[in-house]
Amino acid sequence: MKVLFVFYVPSGGVETLNRQRRAALELEGISAHFLYYEKRRELVNDHGAPVYITNEDADIKQIFDANNFDAAVVTSDFLSFARFRRLGFTGKLILESQGFGPKEVAYSQLELAVPLVNNYANGLLHPMTEHIAAIYRHFYPTTPTFGFDICFDTDSFAYMAGTAAENPIIAWVGRLEDNKNWREFLQIAHKMLTEYRQDLQFYMFHDPSLAAQSENDAFEQMLDSLQLRAHVSIFPDVPHTDMPYYFSLIGDSGGFLLSTSKVESAGYAVIEAISCSCPVLTTDSDGVRRAVIHNQTGKYYDIGDPDSALREAKELIVNIDQRTYIRENGLRHVKERFSYRSYASSFKQMLLDLGIQDTSNG
Repeated sequence: MKVLFVFYVPSGGVETLNRQRRAALELEGISAHFLYYEKRRELVNDHGAPVYITNEDADIKQIFDANNFDAAVVTSDFLSFARFRRLGFTGKLILESQGFGPKEVAYSQLELAVPLVNNYANGLLHPMTEHIAAIYRHFYPTTPTFGFDICFDTDSFAYMAGTAAENPIIAWVGRLEDNKNWREFLQIAHKMLTEYRQDLQFYMFHDPSLAAQSENDAFEQMLDSLQLRAHVSIFPDVPHTDMPYYFSLIGDSGGFLLSTSKVESAGYAVIEAISCSCPVLTTDSDGVRRAVIHNQTGKYYDIGDPDSALREAKELIVNIDQRTYIRENGLRHVKERFSYRSYASSFKQMLLDLGIQDTSNG
């Protein structure tokens, strides 16, 4: 079985998922290739499999002709379906919904996709995201639909013992865009510094190449208006392989990852942090529900309510017993729920259900 995964750019949570599932699918003898339309930065993480970066018809047709893929999992880009068929793709087409952002955007996009999905798609996939599953049921009641958890290697992306920071570090990971809600992170940082402790440190990991210039400008202005420059450290384009070091440092500092997103399909940063024993305080952005159970594997605060965030943050820093329990229980939880074996088994069953033959045993 050979599958092509398609997305716009090799960055963000989808790129992380692609690298993870390549390794998982090998357990079931499934070969994965990856097509991205463009790259906006030089760094492209090693996928351990063929990666194509092109949006040219001739190149894409050559890729199709050379590989005879059994299926393509196309993340969000339903407009590609007619094009791929025109370029000679003969395998099954599966639409995977991730990265749409706000629920109303996901709804409008998947409504727009109806004629294309009905004409070209063989199946629909989602990472156990409730709002996406509901939209699928509404618009595509007869299209084969599959939902299973994403996968993550908690053994290799894991806690690293090191030197603890002197003061708690609160981290944020994402893009400077409205759905990631970076403004609320800065508001919460300001509130924590002025109403709780002035010695807190704030780390922001983001990719400036993925942000609109207007967002970058607004970010710089807000840093100044809230007088945060002395407290916020920016980490652009950190290689993914370096993140276990940072998450471990943050967890050991007495701090946590603060996720302020409005809506997430899966929320890889949250899983990655928990895998490194870094506790998480997050909004209820839907996709994180598979990883975060309040006061069991992480903490929630009410989006739009910095007072709620401050209250939960203080408890996470001060209540050492609860913090230790959340770190240990969270790690157990993600190890069980997001295993490679479970993902590979579910993915293979999806291919079989769509009529793809398993020829790995002759």
